[in-house]
Amino acid sequence: MNKLLKLNQRDRTTLLHTPFMASLGPLAIERMLDVVNVVNYEARDLLFREREPARSFYCVLSGHVRLFRLSKDGRDANIRICCPGDVFAECLLAAGEVYHYNAQAVESVTVARFDLQRVRMLADEEKDVSKAIITSLSAHLLSSLDCIANDRLLTAQQRLAHYLLDQCPDDSQSASIRLPFQKSLLAGKLGLAPEALSRAFSTLRSAGVTVRGRVIEVADVNALKRL
Repeated sequence: MNKLLKLNQRDRTTLLHTPFMASLGPLAIERMLDVVNVVNYEARDLLFREREPARSFYCVLSGHVRLFRLSKDGRDANIRICCPGDVFAECLLAAGEVYHYNAQAVESVTVARFDLQRVRMLADEEKDVSKAIITSLSAHLLSSLDCIANDRLLTAQQRLAHYLLDQCPDDSQSASIRLPFQKSLLAGKLGLAPEALSRAFSTLRSAGVTVRGRVIEVADVNALKRL
């Protein structure tokens, strides 16, 4: 069961530092905060289902949310794994009356839930809000184009190497990385079958990558960069 919460200082700080909210002026921020609820979901709870009437869009405050589609025979395909600070379903502010995918809590998550209709009205009145919507949609379009290109241009080994490099601290020579979710979700995030991800991890051993559960040890960051 989901539970309504109060917006505490930590969640408010997370929300205000998201790209979607950070560009707003003081008045626009206060008006946006008037149309948001904070909701907690337990692991595997569905926030919404594909084709349901769309009434809200969301920002992850803590935890991770999986966006996915189901085929007629029950197979699923991950579209995106949303991390704290990520906004999703805001595309429905511009067009669409139903959700185009399912959203599920990976673990216990806290999200900010915005009323779509009230934000549409705010966008008509506040230029900052309409600009933030356009900026968020543009960022997601560019990210989607990168994902499509990577699916076509990079091998499984290279996709995994790029992901690990993104998690390594800047200028580090080695790193210890703890995955924030199960490797099966990482496989979906990278557009790989779980067995393809396992093979990719195996091939990265020669570059000094070792796996112990969710902990990934990268012995030589430069070796990964050369792949």
